Amino acid sequence: MSEVPMMDAAGREAEVTSKRDWVPINLDLRDTWFPVAYSADIGERAVRRIVHAQDVYLWRDGGRLYAAEFRPDHLEAMRAGASAFTNGSGFYPAVERYGYIWSWYGNPDNAHEELIPNIPFLPPDGRGIPRYTQRTVRFDAASPLSVENLIDLTHADFLHANAIGDSQSENDVVEVHSTSETVTRIRNVTRKSVAPVMRWIGGVRAQYQDLRAVLHVHLRNNVCISYPNFTPGYPIPNVQPFVPVGKHRSRVDQTNYTVHAPAPFRWLMPRISYVIQPQDNSVLRPQNARYFESTERRDLSSRFDGPGNRYRLLMVRLAERQQRGDFGYGADADPSADISAVLGMRG
Repeated sequence: MSEVPMMDAAGREAEVTSKRDWVPINLDLRDTWFPVAYSADIGERAVRRIVHAQDVYLWRDGGRLYAAEFRPDHLEAMRAGASAFTNGSGFYPAVERYGYIWSWYGNPDNAHEELIPNIPFLPPDGRGIPRYTQRTVRFDAASPLSVENLIDLTHADFLHANAIGDSQSENDVVEVHSTSETVTRIRNVTRKSVAPVMRWIGGVRAQYQDLRAVLHVHLRNNVCISYPNFTPGYPIPNVQPFVPVGKHRSRVDQTNYTVHAPAPFRWLMPRISYVIQPQDNSVLRPQNARYFESTERRDLSSRFDGPGNRYRLLMVRLAERQQRGDFGYGADADPSADISAVLGMRG
């Protein structure tokens, strides 16, 4: 098949070597699985999703799952227009796992199921995942910018203080680890002010909590696997896949897997997405727009910038490598590896 072309809409040089050249709206990374929809949302009627401005139509027929470039009633007439993303067949590789439908974006010959990220707290077959744990939100920003916002620890303590707690603590230590395909941020906080949601609906009556929050980010598809664990309290394992709709929009089908928390917290906590999203979007929307301006950009810094800078650097390196035609995964990259220990999950 012909090589899937790389795109750089702003016409910028691919040789970006410093975080001052960070332009998240231009990143279009290939050969990866995107969780484009909840499995429970796909039936016989075709549902449209978008990845990097490219259509993905999903439906079932006789129990079989289809992911295609065109609507099912247009397949025969439009087959001649099928792209290299489907080897000219019109159909994308697609797999169901962890309650999602994953569609391959890139060269179909390289679509291997072991490249689907491991999510250890979700059942692989998706069975038994309650719908109350699933919530969809959208951000008016490119996916990498949305992920960078999530990595930035300071934003949570200030922007979301009314929900998940302020910056007051006795000690706050941040670690960052990475491979060529992932960034892992670990935050250990002692005697942190109790998160309001834990007090209001979680039944935590203490004045302070300890927090260990792990965020594991897959670079190519911006799948963010998070495991914040509060003591006293409970873990709130969650998945936030920032699927790139385009340069101005990302879609996030979140799974806040609170099934092991007490009621009513387990039912109400996933709804916090509708509180957090407008707060994040109020910052992301104008920030994203600035990347389309020719004026010099300015990035503010804090002592927590290490994880975000590592993310930027690795994303730029990966983009440069793909610009040179190398879409392979490095020896240190194993998306399907068990990350239970990395997340700090208890056995």
